[in-house]
Amino acid sequence: AAPPPHQQQEERRPPSAGGSPPVRCLQRRWETCSAEPQPPGDSAVFDFSVMSYNILSQELLQENAYLYRHCDPGVLPWQYRLPNLLAEIRQHDADVLCLQEVQEDHYEDQIKPALQALGYQCEYKKRTGKKPDGCAVIFKASRFSLVSSTPVEFYRRGDALLDRDNVGMVVLLEPNGGAVRSGPSSLVCVANTHLLYNPRRGDIKLAQLAILLAEIGRLSRLPDGSGAPVVLCGDFNSSPWSPLYRFLTTGCLEYQGMQIGMVSGQESSPKGHRLLTCPIWSGSLGISQRCRYESSRPDEPPASSPTAVEGGMSSLTVADPATKAAAAFNSARIEHNLKLRSSYQHRLTPDGRPEITTCHSRTALTVDYILYSSDVNVTSSLPGGRGLQLLGRLSLVGQSELEEVSGLPNQHHSSDHLPLLAGFRLRC
Repeated sequence: AAPPPHQQQEERRPPSAGGSPPVRCLQRRWETCSAEPQPPGDSAVFDFSVMSYNILSQELLQENAYLYRHCDPGVLPWQYRLPNLLAEIRQHDADVLCLQEVQEDHYEDQIKPALQALGYQCEYKKRTGKKPDGCAVIFKASRFSLVSSTPVEFYRRGDALLDRDNVGMVVLLEPNGGAVRSGPSSLVCVANTHLLYNPRRGDIKLAQLAILLAEIGRLSRLPDGSGAPVVLCGDFNSSPWSPLYRFLTTGCLEYQGMQIGMVSGQESSPKGHRLLTCPIWSGSLGISQRCRYESSRPDEPPASSPTAVEGGMSSLTVADPATKAAAAFNSARIEHNLKLRSSYQHRLTPDGRPEITTCHSRTALTVDYILYSSDVNVTSSLPGGRGLQLLGRLSLVGQSELEEVSGLPNQHHSSDHLPLLAGFRLRC
């Protein structure tokens, strides 16, 4: 059950890193976000925890060695990092894991068997092309049953914008438990992604995000027309309060005159002055400016989905007249209707310093998120009124705390990202 017991400080002792001076563990604590007591045992609620963690692909580490010159070389080999990463996962004991930069050979040979031995079921999607890594959604088989697992590819052959190999994954999970009614009303939609890094290509990031949101919208739609609650995790390569973040958390982005390099907020003074074009993505993608598929039947995968990447849209139908639809598509505004909010506040208390989720030689900022369908401002008696209540989260740290432990990776923390962890309550 969630939240896991994180009141204790992290005290794992990793293997020796070649005689380097000892580095202490980061101090992270469990922050309670809801004072609401646990309801009676017969209440139809389900508590669960979710971790999002970019575990740093070893191949990418070696290809970008300049980012890790600050590190003791002894903490960088995979044979040192893997036991630390697995110990961290065991310690936090999350019900659902959303992992990024999971290298395929390490996943198949080591990570998957180790997590299966802990009772997890594993779903994985490798990046397209020749990239070595991908995304995994992993969950405790004792707590959830898999309803569906859908890989999401952002690459579209012949599309000049969608020419990158990033991917995502969307799974539908059904809680296991006596107090939870089985059936569509209890499903949870969990999505995981790792968007393009390039700070100057916010147009690509937004188009990738549109594909993912359209898939989430399609897969989370229930027979009664409502939507299953959504947990969206990942490395979005975008900072808090950036235009991309605001789009995710407000459901709307007006982008007239916006510089492409400003979209992600990764650079305070982005190079280049190219503006986002209108529309951002091609109409041939079959996705509207509301990030919904425009396929002829709402229950079928569109021809541009990963199940039929080679095909074009066989038919597009819209409810409004063609002229109105064209005007909407060409307005400098994109939307979605998932009503997402972040599990984290992005500033530390009490001093307001920025929270950090990734730190290496070039940067220290937040780019990782656990977003969720909030139950605030919804009415449970109405269709689509089910959301998630945030119970708590594992606290983050600031830049000064990371500098005190020699940055990331280090003896205790074996990625250049920190894991995020949040506890939720589902009302069924």
